[in-house]
Amino acid sequence: MTLTEQIHDYGRRARAAARLMRQSGTAEKNAGLVAMADELAAAEAAILSANAQDLEKARASGLSPAMIDRLALDPKRITAMADGVREVAALPDPVGGIIREWTRPNGLRIQKKRVPIGVIGIIYESRPNVTADAAVLCAKTGNATILRGGSESIASNVAIAAALSRGWSKAGLPADAIQLIPVTDREAVRVMCEMDQFMDCIVPRGGKGLIEAVVSHARMPVIKHYDGICAMYVDEAADLAMAGALIVNAKCQRPGVCNAIETVLVHSAIAENFFATTGRVLLEKGVQLRCDERAFAQLAASGSALVTHATAEDFRTEFLDLILAVKVVDSPGEAIGHIEANGSHHSDCIITRDEPTAERFLAEVDSATVYWNASTRFTDGGEFGFGAEIGISTDKLHARGPVALEELTTYKYVLRGTGQVRG
Repeated sequence: MTLTEQIHDYGRRARAAARLMRQSGTAEKNAGLVAMADELAAAEAAILSANAQDLEKARASGLSPAMIDRLALDPKRITAMADGVREVAALPDPVGGIIREWTRPNGLRIQKKRVPIGVIGIIYESRPNVTADAAVLCAKTGNATILRGGSESIASNVAIAAALSRGWSKAGLPADAIQLIPVTDREAVRVMCEMDQFMDCIVPRGGKGLIEAVVSHARMPVIKHYDGICAMYVDEAADLAMAGALIVNAKCQRPGVCNAIETVLVHSAIAENFFATTGRVLLEKGVQLRCDERAFAQLAASGSALVTHATAEDFRTEFLDLILAVKVVDSPGEAIGHIEANGSHHSDCIITRDEPTAERFLAEVDSATVYWNASTRFTDGGEFGFGAEIGISTDKLHARGPVALEELTTYKYVLRGTGQVRG
């Protein structure tokens, strides 16, 4: 069997499973999710052994520390993965929900009703926990899913997907609703993208190169985000102690994730105090500060080799590392304009005590998530109360922000009549 034939077989099986899934009620699906969580916990040793293989290969290939952190599993992360499955089981099921209903003058009753999308393909890199998040959200919403993880996490993904599928089938639900392509050949991505006869939607989760490859080949709708170029603007009315805490959290807690900040904009009126306090703390934490001319002038006296001149490209770069592009601005409007011109419309924040300025920022910054006085690290399905998410979409159609249960449904119109005909 060729690779194309193999992947098409996954597609046929997923399509058949999706038809069966439409017949499953909420109680059945929730029982399947609980069984999935139990199987993940039971398979901890096997999953950790598989992950150790992936980590060994990653270190040998020179993968960065930030990427290795994304790849690594431990008992705590596996427990969190299983707990996340149980959280999704406890969430309301959007499928079957009535978005709107009305009756026409002729007595025809119309409902706009949430239904599963069908078969969803998910292509992702590095983080093996995505295997669980993606499968679980799709299962809860009655979708079949075909997963294709990155080569660096292949052993971990296979072990996790096997546990999930075992749990789902033990609950009497179709095992083919959760399938993982166990090959790392990049040709598999192209084949998946072109099999619109079997897949209704595809979600790429990874670097810009992966997403561009998927978009260029896909024959079905794509839910995506290209970059997480997130910014924090420190307004002249900011509480500087709060600003320091938020910026350190948003940059340093996990620099290799898409909701970490990559740019800091500082109002000129408070720049000197800001750089004397938060600037010093960032340097102590090993953050490289790539500065525009005014920021560089403030920080040059530190004598730190971590203070360098920024290029225009630095303000349009997702570093995924302990690097920040820093710029001094003279107004909230200048900050908003910079974000709109250089950001990726993912997550952006204003730090200020001035409510009108904050509300202006929240209204004018056209990003999937906008913040006032909070870390951008909260852009996450779990933190939003969604239980999990497949990714953060910077699209405007059909999903935006964390892609969770509601975003994995579509709708159809159900009409009930008593013999009405159109005149």
